[in-house]
Amino acid sequence: MSKSNNRKADAGKAHSKAKDAKGKDVKSKRSKNHATGDAPRMTLGPVSSDAYPYDERLKRKVYEAEKRALQIELLKVQHWLRDSGERLAIVFEGRDAAGKGGTIKRFMEYLNPRFARIVALDKPNETEKGQWYFQRYVSRFPTSGEIVLFDRSWYNRAGVEAVMGFATPEEVERFLVQVPQQERLWVEDGLHLVKLYFSVSREEQSIRFAKRAADPLTHWKLSPMDAVAQKKWDEYTNAAEAMFARTHSDHAPWTLIRSDDKRRARIGALRHVLSQLDYPGKDKKMIGTPDPLIVVDADRLILPDD
Repeated sequence: MSKSNNRKADAGKAHSKAKDAKGKDVKSKRSKNHATGDAPRMTLGPVSSDAYPYDERLKRKVYEAEKRALQIELLKVQHWLRDSGERLAIVFEGRDAAGKGGTIKRFMEYLNPRFARIVALDKPNETEKGQWYFQRYVSRFPTSGEIVLFDRSWYNRAGVEAVMGFATPEEVERFLVQVPQQERLWVEDGLHLVKLYFSVSREEQSIRFAKRAADPLTHWKLSPMDAVAQKKWDEYTNAAEAMFARTHSDHAPWTLIRSDDKRRARIGALRHVLSQLDYPGKDKKMIGTPDPLIVVDADRLILPDD
């Protein structure tokens, strides 16, 4: 059997397993007044995990089956990018401990690392501080045939820099004015840009911080910013609301991923990214529609001006 036929057979098996597992997960949905397809509006920054739409975590068997099928699709995307010379950048933003790193790991798990990379920058050095703000990010954009995953991005200016006072109000305002213009230029130049914001409840964030602190293998993940994330919860909510209101656009829309259940968040993120791209051999039936209770278009957010 040829490699192409092997790949198709493997994808078919993954599709079948994902379909069976997905059906079994329906029972775990909470009984509420709305159905999954109703796409209800929601606020940003729930404090309690009670606001999360599922009572139970996604079962591992369901998760593994769906993840495998979606990762096969992601490999098709990588083949398409290599053949066509297209470029893909995915921005991972959100609350501290919201599951960005774990989701990035699942995106990268089976990709060819020669043509896919993670950009996770430390604070700017003295040279970078004197440059055009976007310069150190643009210099790391994908070249033809490449995928770049930004583990935090230029949106630091609208988030941590704004909340912690690392940027002046004038610098933050200038950023919010300029970034939609910059992103329009990048997209018009051919860049495929997907922006994801990972949201987690205050209660769940506190639990994850405690687990990190207690585990020597994950203690390194705690940062000085994490120490004040809970205290400045409302400030981060306000900053995110301003960011969505000012930088969500038709050419570079925001999508919020609700991540109290990390497994559902990872599946939702994979499914959303795949749904945004047209590539040869795309299995639309398997990809399906992202769960609107987990994957939330920014148009559905209730912001202060609404």
